[in-house]
Amino acid sequence: MAIRFGTSGWRALIADEFTFSNVEKVSRAIVKYICDHHLQSKGIIVGYDTRFLSRDFAKSCAQTIAKNNIKVFLTIRDTATPVIAYQVLKKKAAGAINITASHNPAEYNGIKFSSAYGGPAPIKVTREIEKNINREFFIVSKRKGKIQLFDPRPAYLKRIKQLVNFAVIRNGHLKIGVDLLHGTGRGYLDRLLSEAGCRVSILHNWLEPSFGGLPPEPAKEQLKELIKLVRKKRLHLGLAVDGDGDRFGIVDRTGSYIGANQVIALLTAHLLSTRPRQKRLVRTVATTHMMDALAQRAGLDVIETPVGFKYIGQEIAKGGCLIGGEESGGLSIAGHIPEKDGILACLLIAELVATRKKSLGDILKELHKEVGPFFSTRCDFRINEKKKDNIARKMKSLSKLESLFGKRIAKFVGLDGYKFIFTDTSWIMFRLSGTEPIVRCYCEAKSKKRLKSLLGQGQKLISSC
Repeated sequence: MAIRFGTSGWRALIADEFTFSNVEKVSRAIVKYICDHHLQSKGIIVGYDTRFLSRDFAKSCAQTIAKNNIKVFLTIRDTATPVIAYQVLKKKAAGAINITASHNPAEYNGIKFSSAYGGPAPIKVTREIEKNINREFFIVSKRKGKIQLFDPRPAYLKRIKQLVNFAVIRNGHLKIGVDLLHGTGRGYLDRLLSEAGCRVSILHNWLEPSFGGLPPEPAKEQLKELIKLVRKKRLHLGLAVDGDGDRFGIVDRTGSYIGANQVIALLTAHLLSTRPRQKRLVRTVATTHMMDALAQRAGLDVIETPVGFKYIGQEIAKGGCLIGGEESGGLSIAGHIPEKDGILACLLIAELVATRKKSLGDILKELHKEVGPFFSTRCDFRINEKKKDNIARKMKSLSKLESLFGKRIAKFVGLDGYKFIFTDTSWIMFRLSGTEPIVRCYCEAKSKKRLKSLLGQGQKLISSC
């Protein structure tokens, strides 16, 4: 069994591949990486989510690290990924290990490793860790490092209060529904909104390792109760964060689910008008081009990265980036961590609604009038290994063409997958998953009709391979 780190760490089925033995192997591999780079004096932060045995896995991980004479800062309770990432910077630690499978179903668990810069470990780091996993690593000292329990919440809450305009939120007198999805956002998003004077209605704020039978993902399908609550109580907003607090889910006052691409565009426009000027925006190759339109209007550059927030995080860490976003629900801003933060994203949406005193739908319509309409979607298709090879060969041949689906290709982007941008500015992208038998199809167009047509043509293409 080979342990591999994907775009957001290593994930596997509990009691199948995700076992105490394998967690120890990965922990030792990370220790070796830390020692090889002479970072052991800085210590490592260890946290965990609300999944079955996550706390016990975290304790085992902490003990393995401490045996190698490295100090461990172990969180006193389940903790959100962005909170842990902030502590890496605050404590100037060598990194952080988070026992979490994020938004995956309850039968999974995983390990996220954050590097010393406070963001997801880059590929060169995870590859080095992977090589260490099956190597014998001997204890370098007879002395044991200390395991120190600590509460990361106060420092994070203080920082968030510096980044979000809570005075505006307070003056908005908002009624907000919050769905915590039985995750690590408890005591963060709900507390901050309540302290800001919002009337908060809370869903799923108790520990439930099975997450009520649904993946703790703030997608439309998982937020039916929140949508119903918003409509029933006539709330201004519905806000949700995933199991480890790094992804967001947004529901408008009408009960309409607002997709991540739209949220990122809305917050880009809001930050451009309310925050100090920066030099650039960052987005993944699969994220909406509405960010480009807003950047062009403001005279900012756009950096396009491969899929995965680790690439965005590395750009944010350089400074000068107003906002970084990815279509799967990840976002961070200037002055914050180089890691996605669903708690922050939700609070910024509350700030936006309190500022504009309008529904998100109405604000989005106004934005479309300013920079043009953008409609986007994504569809995942399950495939077998043979089809995966066929699709890869097909895409390589299509990348050399001047037209596709009867439309002229203005640009082909092979940064991370196969992205075809047409002369009418619509685009379609195909990306083969590196960890699952899935091909993802992303589309964006200026009209819903064109979007539907593009997705249908993409589906036919995948089916024919």
